[in-house]
Amino acid sequence: MNRFPRTARLGLAVAIGIAGVIGARHLAHASDHQDTADVELNPSQDMTDFYAFPGATNDRITLVLNSWPVITPAQANTVTFDPNLLYQIKVDNTGDAVEDKVLQITFTGTGANQQVQVRGPLVPSVKGAMQNEIASDAPVVMGAINTVLGTASGIQVYAGVRDDPFFIDLEQFFRILPDRKPVTGSLAALPSTPTASAFRAPGQAVDFLAGFNVLSIVIELPTAMLTTGGNTKIGLWGTISR
Repeated sequence: MNRFPRTARLGLAVAIGIAGVIGARHLAHASDHQDTADVELNPSQDMTDFYAFPGATNDRITLVLNSWPVITPAQANTVTFDPNLLYQIKVDNTGDAVEDKVLQITFTGTGANQQVQVRGPLVPSVKGAMQNEIASDAPVVMGAINTVLGTASGIQVYAGVRDDPFFIDLEQFFRILPDRKPVTGSLAALPSTPTASAFRAPGQAVDFLAGFNVLSIVIELPTAMLTTGGNTKIGLWGTISR
């Protein structure tokens, strides 16, 4: 196993979770966008969202781990993944809320020449958020970012800048929960009286993230690689750690 340096193995991002009933092709979603001060100061560590949905065929699943929020079009050609971070997608296929398999994603280099390596799905030597290790297994897929890698019948991977799919009317959010609004800038001047009626009328909500990008890790693979013993109900979540 290859370890990150001890000071970096403390684990800094808690999972953004999602549970799915793959066989029935229905998903139950959960999300948390409250970040720690450390994550706020280091956007490369900020996992914005995790998604799972059916793949190109009924026997495949697509997993998406997004990070580094609010990348502007001007930054799209300069922002890349952090080679000092371990990106993981974790899978519970026994119903005990503990990962049984993981997909580990790492990066080497920076800029346009950055390379991605994907290991797994494999049984992790360390479970939980602390002391995670990079497996000694050879990568199953590797290559340049911003490129579709792998095969359509096996594991396919894309890692690079994509449009942020999350929708939030941030102005209205800060009107409803004024304790979350910033203390400087235009949003700081919003009224501080919380009220449920502050929601905009249907069809009038403004997507604050429109035009902004994120760094996406997209992996499509056969669902059978994640399930076990015929159990089609699995739990999925993502982590980013040092």
